Amino acid sequence: MGNVLRLVKRDLLRLLRVPAAWVICVGLVVIPSLYAWFNIVGFWDPYGNTKSIQVAVANEDEGTNSDMLGKLNLGDQIVESMKSNDQLGWHFVSRADALDEVKSGRSYAAFVIPKDFSRNLATLVSGDFKQPKLEYYVNEKANAIAPKITDIGSTTLDTQINNTFVSTASQVITATVNDKIAQVQGKARTAQSNATKTLGKSVGNLQSARDSIADLDATVAAARTKAAGAKTTLTQAQKQAAVLSQGLQGTSKLLTSTSNDLTKFSSSMSSTLDQGSRLLSQSSSKANVSVGTVAGKITAAKGTVDSAIETGKSVNERNAEVIAALESIEQSLPENSTVRSQLHQLINGRNGDGVTGLKHENAAAKQTLDNLSTLSDDTGRTATSVAGATNSLDTAVRNTLTTVDGYRATLGDTTMPQVNSGLAQLSSTASGLSGAIERQQGLVDQTSAVLDQLDSTLATTAKALEQTDATLGDIETDLKTAQTDVTALSTSDAWKKLTSSGKLDATKIADFMFSPTTLKTDTLFPVNSYGSGMAPLFTDLSLWVGAFVLMVIVKLEVDDEGIDGLTIGQSYLGRWLLFAMFAIAQGVICCVGDLIIGVQAANVPAFIATGALTSLTYLSITYSLSTTFQHVGKALCVLLIIVQIPGASGLYPIEMMPGFFRHLYPFFPFTYSIDALRETIGGFYENHYATAIGHLFVFIVASFILGLALRPYLTNLNRLFAREIEQSDIIIGEKIETPFRRYRFSQAIRALSNRTEYRAAIHHRAMKFARLYPRLKIGAIVAGIIVPIALIVLFSVSSNFVDASRKVVILAAWALWILLMIGFLIAIEYIRDNIQRQMMLGSMKDEDIRALFSVRSRLRGLALPMVAPRAASGDANARRPKHTASDAAAGSATNSATNSPGGSGNDDNAANDGNGNGKEM
Repeated sequence: MGNVLRLVKRDLLRLLRVPAAWVICVGLVVIPSLYAWFNIVGFWDPYGNTKSIQVAVANEDEGTNSDMLGKLNLGDQIVESMKSNDQLGWHFVSRADALDEVKSGRSYAAFVIPKDFSRNLATLVSGDFKQPKLEYYVNEKANAIAPKITDIGSTTLDTQINNTFVSTASQVITATVNDKIAQVQGKARTAQSNATKTLGKSVGNLQSARDSIADLDATVAAARTKAAGAKTTLTQAQKQAAVLSQGLQGTSKLLTSTSNDLTKFSSSMSSTLDQGSRLLSQSSSKANVSVGTVAGKITAAKGTVDSAIETGKSVNERNAEVIAALESIEQSLPENSTVRSQLHQLINGRNGDGVTGLKHENAAAKQTLDNLSTLSDDTGRTATSVAGATNSLDTAVRNTLTTVDGYRATLGDTTMPQVNSGLAQLSSTASGLSGAIERQQGLVDQTSAVLDQLDSTLATTAKALEQTDATLGDIETDLKTAQTDVTALSTSDAWKKLTSSGKLDATKIADFMFSPTTLKTDTLFPVNSYGSGMAPLFTDLSLWVGAFVLMVIVKLEVDDEGIDGLTIGQSYLGRWLLFAMFAIAQGVICCVGDLIIGVQAANVPAFIATGALTSLTYLSITYSLSTTFQHVGKALCVLLIIVQIPGASGLYPIEMMPGFFRHLYPFFPFTYSIDALRETIGGFYENHYATAIGHLFVFIVASFILGLALRPYLTNLNRLFAREIEQSDIIIGEKIETPFRRYRFSQAIRALSNRTEYRAAIHHRAMKFARLYPRLKIGAIVAGIIVPIALIVLFSVSSNFVDASRKVVILAAWALWILLMIGFLIAIEYIRDNIQRQMMLGSMKDEDIRALFSVRSRLRGLALPMVAPRAASGDANARRPKHTASDAAAGSATNSATNSPGGSGNDDNAANDGNGNGKEM
């Protein structure tokens, strides 16, 4: 850091010794600010001087005489209104003069009110409406902004005409209404009385409707209670049906077991009779026992069946009660309600034929139960017959064995089949009854669901009735209020405001119709003038120009006179600090001048500090580009300011710009400097100011990275560029003072190891490049000319580039192509120079090559001789560093290469300046 400060001190002393330099320094600091100050003053309040914009008005309106509107001449009214309006420079001439003034540019626009203007406008109230037309002429060639201002004037004029007509029509209509008011006042009182009576009657009707709703609500509540009772009954019937089904299933099983026993009995009896008549008497006793058992089981089965039948009858009776309850609910529901229709279909069937309804099912179940009762009685008689058959058997056995065959035939062919048939029929009947009961379960479930739906519907109905009652109550209240208002209408304040002595006030109504609304404007972050609003843009432009002027007027290259061991980084920082003093002064002076001429500042220190930081940011960018890329970098500085003027939202909102600028907007330093300055002028909001300042620091850091990291690698390229600029004898350039290395150490090793092979390889490359070089150079120049011309032609004739966004893309492509061609030409020149230097290296003696590197090593520890300060009239080269040893070594090393192809006799043959920090690409 010591060398950096010594470098700054040395350069300041150099400036102080030369009085003429003081004047230049003052100009560098002050003159760029003049751009901002003059533009801010010039744009201070441009819209306050619009009265100087000449607008010609030609009134040819002949007026009209309408039955409805009376005599009307809107043209004269418009002219009178314009004479009292100083927003534009209205002056009144004939049609011919107005058109001539617009064409010649003496007036920016002209309005012509045609002859039939009032007549056409009056047709609005007559029914045969014809659109009136106001003629507007504008000269867009005269100025870019003036037509926009006159457009606003035309819109204002159109609005004023419409409002004037509406106001006039309102006055006429009001006068007509006043003529009729006297005629209708009596009718109005009668109508008022009738309206009061009608409203009273309506209130009574609403009260009756609310009473009816209350009765209907009670009916709905009762229906819900009955539905709940029916559902409870259905639940009990469902439980009884389940018990009955289980009993019938047990009876069916018992009958099946009895039938099996009878079958076994028949088989056993047949076998016993077959054994012989001898055993008939012994078998008789067993038969009596078996028949008694059968008779007992039949009797037991009959008792079970009778119990099940009684249960079924009880369920059937309960079902009948439920059906009766449903019929009662059905009768209580409205005639056309959906729920009543569903209940009717459930009870009587879907088609009303009674075949599929609950009534039919319950009647069928009752008939089945009656049939089962009859069958049970038959079974009891059968059991009695079996018991009697036992007595007959005993008698027959005692009387004769000859009747055994007849009895067996009777038992096998008649008695047993009848018993089995009866049991089978009884079992089938029990199964059928069980199935019928199970089917009844489904109907019970369906009925329960219907009852749930009925309850939900009734609940919804009750809620709707409650809401309806509330609504009717509100309506009743409103009607009572309306009745009161109608009664007091004739004495109301609103009527008094619109009328005067019982008539409508035409003036008040016309004023209201002319301007029915009033716009209330609240300005956030107010700015005192248009100039203050434009100050950020003009200040940024001035500071950028100031930074760029430093790059053009002040030397960028740093010599090492009086400073030992000066490195590239130190020279870069030292010159930047010197420039920073000028940049800070530019920023402070520009911002202070802004404040003096009246620019608003919400925070004066922040405004000045932002200007200084902005100036340092622009200095960092322009300095890094100019030192790294020389003249090309300076051209980039100019290109950057060109694209930032429309692309940084300094004049128009960025949303109004073409897409090309909207995409580049976040990458411009102007964007964030303008935002920061606007915060200090209008007022701060959240962290907007800190965000903008942070982005400016990012640009500073990026610039230092470019200048300190990339620049050393472009040393040889910059020296080549500077040498060729000097050879032009036209373009101003600087000699590169950056320490450099003409040859890489690896190149020297190759030349020393095998000189013949090295020289042959370099010669081959040189010959090949020599053949290509003219073609590449001419091709680049031709392409650099033809492609831009082709883009210009495409831009001019193609309809695809009418849109501004596409035009900007073509312009950007044109500029990018030019830069690419320049870069290509620089690249081939650098390759040519590199080949020449390698050929020179191949022509050197081994001792010269070794001396080239050894001299540099020795000079690292040597202090350069100080040069005495020169007089003001001394030689301009008196301050140049005296690299005696280096120049001597380099000169001896290159003497043998003087006559080599591409050899150069300038001082660029020096290998290094002694610091050893040069780099080569």
